[in-house]
Amino acid sequence: MKKLIIILILLIPFLNTNAQGIGKLAPEKPPVEFPDNSVGVDIVFSEGGIGFGGFYRHSLSRKFTFFTDISISESKDDQEVVRIDPFTLQPFTLFKLNRVFVVPLNFGLQYRLFTDEIYDNLRPYINFGVGPTLVVTTPNNKEFFKAFGDAQSKYALGGYIGFGANFGIDKSNLIGLNVRYYFIRLFDEGVEGLFGKYRKNLDGIFLAINIGFMY
Repeated sequence: MKKLIIILILLIPFLNTNAQGIGKLAPEKPPVEFPDNSVGVDIVFSEGGIGFGGFYRHSLSRKFTFFTDISISESKDDQEVVRIDPFTLQPFTLFKLNRVFVVPLNFGLQYRLFTDEIYDNLRPYINFGVGPTLVVTTPNNKEFFKAFGDAQSKYALGGYIGFGANFGIDKSNLIGLNVRYYFIRLFDEGVEGLFGKYRKNLDGIFLAINIGFMY
């Protein structure tokens, strides 16, 4: 998963071949005025698998944007080992006691980079957010959805730093990509994903594809 994220990061400048016009190569023209508000969904990829979320953004100026987002995804231990049952041919994880899910709610700021040096159809930015994270555990020995009937939850302090870009000059639709490093800290003994192994830190790298509309 980390290799995939690194490859996607390196491909960001080439996702729109006509996007860049740096320095003197950029023609003199007025900047595109985008709507102040946007809302949409995130498709999130991490080492724990695929997750989903949503976001709201409000432009404070041409460079600064306030945002809030929420997502849900599974958090897996680095030491998890997946095997195939020779009788059922179904995958299983050795010594796994619980599935662990993280539901971070973040509030933060986004800062647009190279505002006057790059065409508006490629809008790179850096961002950071902080907020509470709901951590949910479900028993691994039960079917995925039925296990939520025995779910247990606790709260953690969370946040992330990241960078990404929005693409295109359509003033109604929003398409973007954001790479984030999440910091998630529990203040008790942590969560037991594998038997006898508790985790207080649920940090990780996440790749989010942003799809929404502006108004």
